[in-house]
Amino acid sequence: MEGNLLVDPAAASRRATTAARRHRVAGRSGARFLSCPCSASRDEPATRAWASYSSAGNMPRAVKSASRVNGWNGNGHGWTPAREESCVLDAMEDEYGGMVVDADRLPSDTGGFAGSLAASLSCWKSAGKKGVWLKLPLDRSEFIPLAVKEGFRYHHAEEKYLMLTYWIPDEPCLLPANASHQVGVGSFVINDKMEVLVVQEKYSASTSLGAWKLPTGFIHASEEIFTGAVREVKEETGIDTEFMELIAFRHAHNVAFQKSDLFFICLLRPLTNEIKIDETEIQAAKWMPLPEFIEQPFIQEDHMFRKISDICVQRLRRRYCGLTAHHVVSKFDGGASTLYYNVAEPERGDLSCDAAA
Repeated sequence: MEGNLLVDPAAASRRATTAARRHRVAGRSGARFLSCPCSASRDEPATRAWASYSSAGNMPRAVKSASRVNGWNGNGHGWTPAREESCVLDAMEDEYGGMVVDADRLPSDTGGFAGSLAASLSCWKSAGKKGVWLKLPLDRSEFIPLAVKEGFRYHHAEEKYLMLTYWIPDEPCLLPANASHQVGVGSFVINDKMEVLVVQEKYSASTSLGAWKLPTGFIHASEEIFTGAVREVKEETGIDTEFMELIAFRHAHNVAFQKSDLFFICLLRPLTNEIKIDETEIQAAKWMPLPEFIEQPFIQEDHMFRKISDICVQRLRRRYCGLTAHHVVSKFDGGASTLYYNVAEPERGDLSCDAAA
């Protein structure tokens, strides 16, 4: 559980995305062959780095050094480890004219990596490629200074790897930057007795000691907002809930590690009543009467907290409607996603939030 809005923000770095989803490079179809010699041996025949797209789905295949020195088996069905240390690195061409190095097929030693990296950049520059994505696993961290020396820059780091990038053209870099936001949720859980589920954090700033706050936390990678809200409530309080609506969200900047922060307030319906707290993070939890929750000094003395409370009350009075979650599929990327929107219609000054799409 990390703080947000009705709790104090906690420094936490979130995942970053590595997918480049902008500036489509047009006109690439069919096979594309690149002549990239293996520079470690003058006696060996020149290697051929190639990238072809299958007729179905336009899926890229890996770019390899296709000669005897790189272990090409001749039948198009596999690769054996390269004997030459400075052959072009195994990589895949992305749809934007960039190269994504295969992190599982890196050379085993620094000398081989340095030679292969230099040969690869030379090849890809000659072929008119654009950005290079180089993912170095934790057990290949000795390769980092070699890549930096070649001109690679840090992009983002995760627990088990570091991602570096290299922009080849002599023009402004179009590679997407590291993820700029972290995403959190706060859950407004209220039962039929008009009691709000609240918690006291075990670790909090001195300004919020003793305050009763909404359960909050950060969204996991590839997790829906509404799923994260339900999960956080369950983890902190043991209460099972059902997502109802997205009530409001806050956008703040320069929060943890200078990242921007999106925080979503969700309305949840409790399905159980018995509280069982997570003692590693939560000091206490209880059901608190709504008026008592709202009248707490830390809410009344803060404009944002007070406004959020007002919105939640207006929702309970059916004078405000939040956004419900709807699963949709877009032809843009062919993937399923969740669209949050309001399908209620105003009637004589009131809003009926029970409408369905």
